Amino acid sequence: MHIDPNKMVTVKIDGIPVTVPSGTTIMEAAKKIGIKIPSLCHHPDLTVRAFCRVCVVEDTWSRRLKTACNNIVDECGDIFTNTEGIRRARRTILELLLANHPQDCLHCERNRKCELQTLAEEFGIRKNAFDPVYRPVPKDLSNPAMVRDMSKCIRCGRCVDACQAVQGVNAIGYAGRSTGFKITTAFEKPLSESPCVYCGQCIAACPVGALYEKDDTQKVWDALSNKDLHVVVQTAPAVRVAIGEEFGMEKGAIATGKMVAALRRLGFDKVFDTNFSADLTIVEEGNELLSRLKSGKNLPMITSCSPGWVNYVEKNYPDLLDHVSSCKSPQQMFGAVAKTYYADKMEIPREKMFVVSIMPCVAKKYEAQRPEMNSSGYQDVDVVLTTRELAKMIRLAGIQFGALPEEEFDSPLGLASGAGAIFGTSGGVMEAAVRTVYEIVTGKEPQSLDFNELRGHEGIKEASLDLDGTTVKVAVANGLSNAKILMDKVRAGEADYQFIEIMCCPGGCVGGGGQPFRTTAAIRSNRMTGLYKVDKDSKIRQSHKNPEILALYDEFLGEPNGHLAHELLHTHYTDRSH
Repeated sequence: MHIDPNKMVTVKIDGIPVTVPSGTTIMEAAKKIGIKIPSLCHHPDLTVRAFCRVCVVEDTWSRRLKTACNNIVDECGDIFTNTEGIRRARRTILELLLANHPQDCLHCERNRKCELQTLAEEFGIRKNAFDPVYRPVPKDLSNPAMVRDMSKCIRCGRCVDACQAVQGVNAIGYAGRSTGFKITTAFEKPLSESPCVYCGQCIAACPVGALYEKDDTQKVWDALSNKDLHVVVQTAPAVRVAIGEEFGMEKGAIATGKMVAALRRLGFDKVFDTNFSADLTIVEEGNELLSRLKSGKNLPMITSCSPGWVNYVEKNYPDLLDHVSSCKSPQQMFGAVAKTYYADKMEIPREKMFVVSIMPCVAKKYEAQRPEMNSSGYQDVDVVLTTRELAKMIRLAGIQFGALPEEEFDSPLGLASGAGAIFGTSGGVMEAAVRTVYEIVTGKEPQSLDFNELRGHEGIKEASLDLDGTTVKVAVANGLSNAKILMDKVRAGEADYQFIEIMCCPGGCVGGGGQPFRTTAAIRSNRMTGLYKVDKDSKIRQSHKNPEILALYDEFLGEPNGHLAHELLHTHYTDRSH
């Protein structure tokens, strides 16, 4: 059928007329008039596959059940979403899914946040008409970041779409037919031997408990109970605009003060801000860029703060590793500084320092355990928790998040600029770097600190910057599928850029795989808005003007990109293509 998007179509859904553009799906049209059609495989940001069949409706033209997520109103007469036959069909589909699913909700990682469980409750399913037929499958525990429990997979395909279409990683796909149809890795290898980069976008897409991050909360409880340890915590910029969602706050609400208060009540000795080390990253990375521009070597320089991206380039573009900045991520810079500068300053033995990170990212768990991340003589970051894991700890402690007062981060690793805050958005690292590099080169402040051309959800953003007569061309890639486009250009010698920012997850860290379920493009946009507000409201908006960063160099590191800075704050990469 030819679809004219300028043509309007009017249909009746449950007797209610609705007018929508030609090509609108039944599900979208129903939503417009306040009718929610249930689904398990449908996700607004992913390809429509109609695998689960839960969204069936009746149509007077075809006189049969049809799926609402992929059929358009142009091909329908009157539509009914809530007849006895539809309810019976949906219930039967759910019962068939449950028959092939472990009945261990109390033990499941997604208990009370499982979309299958929610629908079973809505349909009043208390016992199943079908005998159980599921077969247990051993969990994949082969890596430090993620767990695959395919006994719980409902074969909705959302994880595959996130991995292949959104990220372009292709670590998982489909295999088999009929009753043997399943989602798996190539040759059924564990994730640790696949192209997986541990971005966690498959976890974010999964409606059930088949995919989840490794739970490290008990390690943190144990550390907090150990009186011999000095336990500090750092919080990433994107966490403060997402953690509130776990406790009923609006999507993207800024919950920084309440988050700090909650962490103190959990028992951390000090609560610090990863935005501080984001500022430190900009000072180091900005000076590294200037050095490369001067020498003309290994350009374009590419950012290195996203561990999923680092995993991706090591596995797919090892020939271009020299282009990646040698700077560690803000998480790892913080760990190295906390276990050296801070420990020595507070006269705490380094072996008694225990550093916890709260991150929106699953890949950070893997990053913290990389063997090169031990510049302090110990593992620099001991445990990484996702935003979801922090929420779990807060609930377990009985802390009423909404009733908490607003509290401030501790010093000396808690003061940050607005530039550090926008690290959590796609384009934010580039904008923060430009604010600093421009002033270092020209000796003048930019006319405006807001570089709007670097902001937004576009897949690839480009800009040209005039540094006192020297033009620097930059690009920003949003997500790994767009990173591939830019990296292929770099490999072919067709990339006319000097600096490239790459964020692994769509939208940047605000859309990280460890953020609250269920993240959509609209929610990522709200979180972005929150971080730009944090930046706008900051007294300091340039990383190199953070007085605590200046004190760190003056008292300890010496000069940016100097010997000690390289020893603690820079790293190297490994060819992992084989």
